[in-house]
Amino acid sequence: MIFEGLVKSLVLPAGFHPPTELVHDDLRATVLGRADLDEDVRGINDSLELIQRTRGGGWPTEAVTEEFDFVDLVWHECEFREGYSFSYAVYDTGGDYVGCCYLYPIGRRTPLSEQLLAHDVDVSWWVTPAAYERGHYVTLYRALQRWVGESFPFVNPHYSNREIPA
Repeated sequence: MIFEGLVKSLVLPAGFHPPTELVHDDLRATVLGRADLDEDVRGINDSLELIQRTRGGGWPTEAVTEEFDFVDLVWHECEFREGYSFSYAVYDTGGDYVGCCYLYPIGRRTPLSEQLLAHDVDVSWWVTPAAYERGHYVTLYRALQRWVGESFPFVNPHYSNREIPA
């Protein structure tokens, strides 16, 4: 395959500062980092089956440990700071952890193909089972559609989740 193993970097204008917060209805997303460790570990481990069903992809394959997730969260912080990708923890207005959302370079999460070359960012997200039951999976998708269009320089996002709301 001609594109195998390739990743299309995010193209960001000089001086672009990514938003650090998304507020939509009763959801609030902030930059994902070490401060989210306890909620993130619990949320991932409670949501393994739901993440695979809705987001798809190769992660997670098993429950995560605090040690593993700490390294992952630091990695997300570094990528955010460098402008390589943007990851956010999502909470409801009551302070309950809802899940995460990610803006990745095309080809990192979904293998790069000729069809995906036209896209400039890969957007994905997941929510906990309790948040899914409350409708937050769909609400977060709608929020991301608005937010990516208004607050980022991307014009043709690819929403790569396995389950895309109608």
